[in-house]
Amino acid sequence: MESINNLRSLGRTQLKVTPIGLGCWQFSKQKNMAGKFWPTLEDDLIDKVVSLSLEGGINWFDTAEVYGNGASEKALSKALQAAGKKPGEIIIATKWWPMFRFASNIPKTIDERSKFLSPYPIDLYQVHQPWGFSSEVSEMKAMAELLNRKLIKNIGVSNFSAQQMKKSWETLDNIGIPLATNQVSYNLLNRKIESNGVMEMAKKLGISIIAYSPLAQGLVTGKFHDNPELLKNIGLRKYSSQFKPNGLEKSRPVVMLIKELASKYNVTPSQIALNWLINYHGETVVAIPGATKENHVKENAGAMSFRLSDEDMIRLEKESAVFK
Repeated sequence: MESINNLRSLGRTQLKVTPIGLGCWQFSKQKNMAGKFWPTLEDDLIDKVVSLSLEGGINWFDTAEVYGNGASEKALSKALQAAGKKPGEIIIATKWWPMFRFASNIPKTIDERSKFLSPYPIDLYQVHQPWGFSSEVSEMKAMAELLNRKLIKNIGVSNFSAQQMKKSWETLDNIGIPLATNQVSYNLLNRKIESNGVMEMAKKLGISIIAYSPLAQGLVTGKFHDNPELLKNIGLRKYSSQFKPNGLEKSRPVVMLIKELASKYNVTPSQIALNWLINYHGETVVAIPGATKENHVKENAGAMSFRLSDEDMIRLEKESAVFK
């Protein structure tokens, strides 16, 4: 298959990333509430997941302060060093956690972020949620201060509504800084950003969408539809309506089409789902699937090695439109 692993600019910045990056929430080592979502991964496996991602052509990694209170950041830095990567050879995105905090906390905690990720610079620093005690305006001004002090290179947001994203963009635009990204939940079984204005606003303002949970926590692969017994061992996910019998029936037609196309292109269902995400909206969307097994990494990277036909992308769009 032809390789279509072209680099894309994040928003209107100079930052160039592969359409698929690696989400690193699963490196949290169960250190805090956010970390409890995943089993503890041993360092050897984390190192392997990172090195295989690099081998597959992935050039960027997304982590966050709240992923184990920095445990994920530390594990990522260690794994990149083990892989022999020098600062500047790869791209790192991390996030500031705003809950119960003011914007003044952004400059106070940047030294810790930099220390945990050392020797690698922070290429993209994101406000993780719109839940802080300060306004988007104050948060963006604090972010801009970090950028001007050369402590970070680019600014993004995460889970922001269309209006919150626009306000953030305007604040930065007034001082000549582009807002690079909005990181949101987006996949074939959750297309709400196409109906709530986020996608439209992102395209209008030239902001990239970073899709997290791009495989709907495994649902798009069809493994839970084929074998409902697996639902017993998936932790907190089983309480989500999508994993209940009615939810599985609602997504079954989409999953059937994904499987049909996987067979047609001789790839896996997850690769079909990822390929649609990173291509259907041109270059607007990049995705950050996670990985806890070696074969996950190879599948993630392999999703960049082909391209669905326009006709097949439209079939998937129509079948999954019920999830907008």
